[in-house]
Amino acid sequence: MSNSSGSSTLAIIGGGNMGAALAGGLLASGFVSPANLVIVEVIAARREQLAAMFPGVTISPLITPCGSAVVAVKPPDVPAASQSAVTAGAGRVLSIAAGVTIKTLEAACGTGVAVIRAMPNTPSLVGEGASAIAGGAHATEVDIEWAEAVLGSVGLVVRVPESQLDVVTGLAGSGPAYLFLVAEALMDAGVAAGLPRATAETLVRQLFVGSAKLLAQGEAPADLRASVTSPGGTTAAGVSVLETEAVRAAFIQAVKAATDRSRELGNR
Repeated sequence: MSNSSGSSTLAIIGGGNMGAALAGGLLASGFVSPANLVIVEVIAARREQLAAMFPGVTISPLITPCGSAVVAVKPPDVPAASQSAVTAGAGRVLSIAAGVTIKTLEAACGTGVAVIRAMPNTPSLVGEGASAIAGGAHATEVDIEWAEAVLGSVGLVVRVPESQLDVVTGLAGSGPAYLFLVAEALMDAGVAAGLPRATAETLVRQLFVGSAKLLAQGEAPADLRASVTSPGGTTAAGVSVLETEAVRAAFIQAVKAATDRSRELGNR
């Protein structure tokens, strides 16, 4: 390690897809240098992949001295990983595991360690994530800003009270799956109506890209929808079916169900 004290070293514990995405974002943004980043990964084959992906970064099966840590392991493994980070010198710990509460994190880390709980989503893998964070009792404004910078390297970050993180999980965390299901259904619908599958898939992929860009400009979704929907036209006919079939209500119930499940996981 270039820094023997570990004080300026950031450890990412867990080298899976999300851990690797964060490493890539942090390196690309200049938030951390390769010499001051450690990725802890227990699977040897994955360590080889990570070493090829991130030259100059320490890839280790065991945690080494560090000043801060991002815990990106499966929820059941979070307490042990957090404890190991603190033992290695981490004064702040950011967890991106669904359903692992601040109370659980603070119990694992011990008194005086700044704990931040976050909920990112899979578009973070392409630098377009939507994450929410909440700080624990010992997390200062500086700690929260640090967590914002870490997750901000792969997308947008909002601050919420921890009580709202389960809703964020049900909406933004699970949300990509809802949209992918819609994309899948539209592709199938195009084929059913007579298009070759390749054509339907190409059109739907671009449909999502273009629509997302329009939405990102800030105009209200209802206004964007209205601008496409001429009275008595083709879009009006299609939207009428969606409303009759209670698609809007189904999405509301889906977010509620996912939120409730997140709460159940956190209360285990």
